[in-house]
Amino acid sequence: MNLFDKLRQLRLGGVVGAVLAVLFGLLFEHFQIGQGLKNRSYDFLIALRPYIATDEMRMIYMDDESYANLKQPENAPWNRALHAKLLDYLKADHAKAVTFDIVFSDPGRDPAADQSFADAIESNGKVVLAADCVITAVGRSVYGRSYVPPYDMFSKTNSAIGSAEIPADDDLVVRKHLRVDPDEQILGISWVTANMAGAAVTKKEKASDRDRWINYYGPPLTIPSVSYFRVLDPQTLDDAVPRGYFSNKVVFVGSRVSTKFGGDRKDEYSTPYSFWLANNRFIPGVEIQATACLNLIRGDWISTVPYQEWLVIILGLIIGFGLAQYRPLPAVGMAAVISVIVLAISYFLFSRQHLLVFWLVIVGVQIPIALLSSVVYNSVQLYVQNRLFEESLRMYLSPKLVKKFSSEKDILKPGAKKQLLTALFSDIAGFTSISEGMDSDDLAALMNRYFESAVSDCIHKTDGTIVKYIGDAIFAFWNAPDSQVDHAMRACEAALRFRDQPKQYIKEHPLITRIGLHTGVSNVGNFGSTARVDYTAIGENINLAARMEGLNKYLGTEVLITADTQSGISGRLHTRFLGDFQLKGFEKTVAVYELVGQVSVAEAHKTLDDAFAKALELFVKKDFVAAEMAFHRVLEINPKDGPSKFYLKFIAEIRDHPLPDDWKGEIELKEK
Repeated sequence: MNLFDKLRQLRLGGVVGAVLAVLFGLLFEHFQIGQGLKNRSYDFLIALRPYIATDEMRMIYMDDESYANLKQPENAPWNRALHAKLLDYLKADHAKAVTFDIVFSDPGRDPAADQSFADAIESNGKVVLAADCVITAVGRSVYGRSYVPPYDMFSKTNSAIGSAEIPADDDLVVRKHLRVDPDEQILGISWVTANMAGAAVTKKEKASDRDRWINYYGPPLTIPSVSYFRVLDPQTLDDAVPRGYFSNKVVFVGSRVSTKFGGDRKDEYSTPYSFWLANNRFIPGVEIQATACLNLIRGDWISTVPYQEWLVIILGLIIGFGLAQYRPLPAVGMAAVISVIVLAISYFLFSRQHLLVFWLVIVGVQIPIALLSSVVYNSVQLYVQNRLFEESLRMYLSPKLVKKFSSEKDILKPGAKKQLLTALFSDIAGFTSISEGMDSDDLAALMNRYFESAVSDCIHKTDGTIVKYIGDAIFAFWNAPDSQVDHAMRACEAALRFRDQPKQYIKEHPLITRIGLHTGVSNVGNFGSTARVDYTAIGENINLAARMEGLNKYLGTEVLITADTQSGISGRLHTRFLGDFQLKGFEKTVAVYELVGQVSVAEAHKTLDDAFAKALELFVKKDFVAAEMAFHRVLEINPKDGPSKFYLKFIAEIRDHPLPDDWKGEIELKEK
């Protein structure tokens, strides 16, 4: 090959690299496909930057301590006389402005308390109240807003009113200020509060209708804060709030609770710090509003670099053409050096100038594309096709199945194999009756929250595989598609997580989930046709797990496991033997255990367990008179013990129906 051919090849490779780098850069910078990288560009820079001190703002939290000390209900609005007292204190302490990130859309239970709150608002003169924002779908991609203003008694005061809406992204991370057309009927409470505090930007025409990224000053609770009850009772507390603590400060009041109550609206969100923090991952909505307000007061919100598309084009041309001039190893080194330089410049602009460069589009897309094209630019098309195939699978398959399917294409075809599994079936007790008459949209929203909690916090936390939802029931298993030596333990831990998660309610009725588990060999794989398959498991052992769930209804329990599952947890969890049962559709008896909890609870249950075991022993020996007395003693220990009630009912039923001579203590159930 002569010199001219070499130069032409290098030029062609450079052109291909430059074109690909520019095209991919624009694709990820301009279209929705790159939104994740743009968000992460912001997230990482926020997390890398040191925390920033704040002293212009104070937070007052309605937290768990305040609920307890002020004796306020956990599932109803607070006594508004407390808010009146708080406003009087803040006025006396010369707070610059007070914002309630609390929706007061309805009258309270005490009209006199409402009146005192309204009078305190009027007297303070520097109060912002929240209006509830309701998002309504207008079309496929168009949404409308409506606002629920505060109760008339409060709206007619001299208070300002702002929307409590928080614009979270698809991944539930809050990154941007609320953007509102000034012609809309209401602005956000952060904007309204900043205007009350004299922020210069709020005086500019149409300034609220532009993109602003939130400049977080640190992780949750960075802004100085105090519990609500400590402000109301400063004289009796050793760590009382000192006078002047709120002087010339903007004060935000809102909720921060560690446990959620029935009927409560969830008001916690993720931030760029959530990925890095093991604890304190979520930020109260009121602190987001306060941070956005402080951004406006300080004028230090984050803006995107102007003409970002031109930056992508110019860097794409330089990087794409330049890397093509180097051999693979030097090209990798050059790519690494360029990446570090881009990150350093982006960090400088972000921390010093409050300008955001979508650097991950450059480092994560343009540089790798240019590097690949310099090494194997003739194979870029094939590479992209394979990546697109993987991304397509990720849209509808779990991460484990994506990994398996992408490397084993034959697994898409129908077929199954025998595998030892621990299967779980769950069902909501009395769901049909308690949900009767409920609005279908409300019911769908409730069930989506229920399933999301069950999957994210319970089953996926223990690496289980969700097979399907059957009405209000869930079918899942462990040890497939990936092998898990401790699959029985994982399944039991998921069941305990499921049982112990905060209760959800329908019309004041708590949703009680009944769970059954069994370990056994089943056929697992893809069942269906070449056009469509379902990844699932079938067989007698799967049916037995389902029967175990149903057995809870008779025994008054929540989590039941078979002896096969019991042997798989090897004493690492505390269980109670409930007897041998012959379930409908099964010829052999099954030893059934109640899954009680961790081994740490064994001592607390010892008295009950010993009494129940003694009663069950008498029952098996056919000493029914003594057994009956023994089960009554169990109920004296725990009047709600379902298994004891079941056995007492069974003993009453067999008084007139003698048992067979070969009876060995098993309970035969005729129904599912």
